[in-house]
Amino acid sequence: MEEFSYSNIIRVSKIDKIVLNCGIGEAAQNAKGLDAAMNDLALIAGQRPVKTRARNSIATFKIREGQPLGIAVTLRGNVMFSFLDRLINLGLPRTRDFQGVTTSSFDGHGNYSIGIREQGVFPEIKFDLSGKPRGMDVCISTTANTDQEAQKMLTLMGMPFREGGGGSATGLPKKKKLKAHHFDPKAKGKSSRRR
Repeated sequence: MEEFSYSNIIRVSKIDKIVLNCGIGEAAQNAKGLDAAMNDLALIAGQRPVKTRARNSIATFKIREGQPLGIAVTLRGNVMFSFLDRLINLGLPRTRDFQGVTTSSFDGHGNYSIGIREQGVFPEIKFDLSGKPRGMDVCISTTANTDQEAQKMLTLMGMPFREGGGGSATGLPKKKKLKAHHFDPKAKGKSSRRR
C-alpha cells in the first residue's frame, strides 16, 4: 500500500489461482504414461488433475479430436498457498543450476508463468520410481493490474527473482542482435570470419 500509494486495502493485489499444466506427448500411444503423469501431478498439487483433450484432428502429429494430450489442475485457497510455499522454498532451490527466475515471464496483466523441466525437484516425487522425467508449466494468476505490482507482491512472498538479468517487468526482454551473415542465404554452413 505504501509503495503504490493505495488508499483502500481492497486495491492491494493478491493471488487469484495457480494453474499447473503438463503436456504428455506419448499419451496417444501409451495410456499408462498418462496415468503415471496424473498420479505424479496429483502428488505435487494435492488434488486430482483433469485430462486436456485435442480440439481438432491433426494428421501430421497423429492426433485425433478428443484424444487426451495433457493434464491440468487449478489450485485455489489453502491448497494454492501450500503449493506456492513448496514451490518457492523447496522446488525452485532444488532445480539444477538455479540462479533465480526471470522477470520477463509476466504477460502484461500481472500474471506470471514458470516452466519447470523436471517434476523430480518436488520431494513428493521419488527419483527411483519416476520413469521418464516430465516438465510442467506453473501459471500464477493475480488480481494485479500491472506487472510491477505483481512482481512486487511475488517478491514480498519470497519468489527468488534473478538480479539484474532476463529483462525487466517494465520493458521488453533484450533480444539478440542478428549479424549480416544470418540473412545471407549463401553463408549457410560457412564460417562468418572476415579477413
